[in-house]
Amino acid sequence: MPKRKAAIAVGGVAALGAAALLLPNANASQDKNQASGATGTAKTLKATQASNLAAQLQKVLGDAVAGSYFDSGKQQLVVNVVSGDNNVIAQVKKAGAVARQVNNSTRELKAAATTLKTKATIPGTSWAVDPRTNKILVTADSTVTGAKWNRLQSTVQSLGSGMATLQKSAGTFKTFVAGGDAIFAQTQQGGVRCSLGFNVTASDGSPAFLTAGHCGVAAKDWSDSQNGQPVATVDQAKFPGNDFSLVKYNDKTTQTSSTVNAGNGQTVQITQAADATVGETVFRMGSTTGLHNGQVTGLDATVNFASETVPGGTDTVNGLIQTNVCAEPGDSGGSLFTQDGGAVGLTSGGSGDCTSGGETFFQPVTAALQATGATLGNGAGAAGGAGDQSGSAAPSASAGDQSGSAAPSASAGGQSGAGDQSGSANPSASASDPAGAGGDQSGGSAAPSASAGDPSGNGAGSGDQSGNGSANDGSSLTSTR
Repeated sequence: MPKRKAAIAVGGVAALGAAALLLPNANASQDKNQASGATGTAKTLKATQASNLAAQLQKVLGDAVAGSYFDSGKQQLVVNVVSGDNNVIAQVKKAGAVARQVNNSTRELKAAATTLKTKATIPGTSWAVDPRTNKILVTADSTVTGAKWNRLQSTVQSLGSGMATLQKSAGTFKTFVAGGDAIFAQTQQGGVRCSLGFNVTASDGSPAFLTAGHCGVAAKDWSDSQNGQPVATVDQAKFPGNDFSLVKYNDKTTQTSSTVNAGNGQTVQITQAADATVGETVFRMGSTTGLHNGQVTGLDATVNFASETVPGGTDTVNGLIQTNVCAEPGDSGGSLFTQDGGAVGLTSGGSGDCTSGGETFFQPVTAALQATGATLGNGAGAAGGAGDQSGSAAPSASAGDQSGSAAPSASAGGQSGAGDQSGSANPSASASDPAGAGGDQSGGSAAPSASAGDPSGNGAGSGDQSGNGSANDGSSLTSTR
């Protein structure tokens, strides 16, 4: 297999190992129980364990649970239970989580979200349940003014003072086309660039990768170098509604790897697909901005992007993960992952940039795998996110936001960085290989300007890319294509 083809197969997956280095204590053993304050005894957990426990409790208790979040300080899962339901509280505590009594039920929160959808589907708006406040957080970008703002504000007020919170974003919601390991395509409007998310095996056994749906809608044939020959073809693309694409490698013998490229030759091993949990720390890798980290702030988010194809129209995407991790054009489709190797999301869009910050949204990997029938990495594991993972990343790197300079000990497969990756980055790794959390964010249309921060044709995502993301000035709400 040509080296360049191996590079795209590996690069999107390499970043996880390096990200784990950012939090030296995150992989420490958490087997003992610890007091959880007024609610009794709760287990200390890793973020992935908390996510798995939250999913199990949600399945068993249904709407009796009004959301949950990960208390990263105490490393405990906090589960919201409607006040007065002592039986549910007892079950939550028995499972090892903290039971927190709240006023708003899941049914009431869903009804409020339905009202927002009916009355306030306005380009430049988003909403998601914030379990930490037990309210819906509604956000309006800088384009929502005048009558649109008045309409949104009155709708939020009609929900009641204890049901929703309204906030303003300084930027504009948009898709961010660019990426972890950059991938390129040509359209009638010019060149576009996105990011490879995670390598997967398609349901028919073909090697493939996941990226953003708005990237797959924009172009069918993708290359691993600017103006290069196509090496992969879109098989499925969903946008709007969802935001994921399954792209199959043209060479059926391509060997994919379950790693993420963290930059500077560093890689992170991906071990499973994982559902996001509010409060947990996550990492995003993008070809424009490198490696960045932050927290999950909301789940099941709805985002109303201004349509790129229908003047005055709205492209609504549902079921997204909301975070405060920064992103810029060229990062769309890139990987969002956890320190212990969980593939969490594909970069969709947001507002702001990596100078001023902002809100970002991600397509859940678990939903994309279920919809496409694909499995992570080389197909060695299932698409689900269950199971306890010990985390293979080294615990030595410093904490904080890194632009691609992960510690050398994170290197999983001896990847040399920009485009010269031999494909040996542990291809046997387990199923949930989230490759590039940085997603290619082009700022919307398939215009040539979407290639801000475009590396010099290598597309390997070394993490040391000088692109400044000029297509995204933070003034509009965009997707990450």
